[in-house]
Amino acid sequence: MALIVGGLALLIVGQLGAELFLSRSSLLFVLAGFVVLFGGWNFFRAVLFPWAFLFLMIPIPAIIFNQITFPLQILASKVAAATLPVFGVPVLRQGNVMMLASQILQVAEACSGIRSLMSLVTLAIIYGYLMERRLWIRYVLALASVPVAVAANSFRIISTGLMVEYWDPDKAEGYFHTSWGWIVFVVSLLMLYGLHALIRWILLEKSGDA
Repeated sequence: MALIVGGLALLIVGQLGAELFLSRSSLLFVLAGFVVLFGGWNFFRAVLFPWAFLFLMIPIPAIIFNQITFPLQILASKVAAATLPVFGVPVLRQGNVMMLASQILQVAEACSGIRSLMSLVTLAIIYGYLMERRLWIRYVLALASVPVAVAANSFRIISTGLMVEYWDPDKAEGYFHTSWGWIVFVVSLLMLYGLHALIRWILLEKSGDA
């Protein structure tokens, strides 16, 4: 009952303070209270991971979202501005704006990679839970999803710059730009799967040598 009352109190505080994250999270605490009330603590421990996993369905607070998004925009811009000259594309970067010879590219909030990052972290957590029994490998997969997502988003921006310079400037927006984002995300998933396969292969080789 304490969990149910606490969840309802959290809902009231979230509504009074206009904080959506608190009001949305209250549902999960009320749900946990009902599980413990009717099923007991042992049953709740059995469903602890699925319950905790539901927190990932709640959008993070805007103040945290903004603190993460802009650094990701700057990071992607820096990586792209440092890589494009290697392929013969001169770039002048000012913040998250890259000025190419043919067009100006802006790494907007939608191109920061925050959404693909959150999606990849979520998929990495559930993939590790379902496909791997060893706890430390689950942590490795979840943590590795962050640099994988950042690298994939940087690759997306670099490839956009190359297409703008050497192919068609219109490819920087529209359907092609959106579909390219989906393709890069699929590549991120394959990289995560490849990392898991590599870890299992190394462990298998070590056990074979022993």
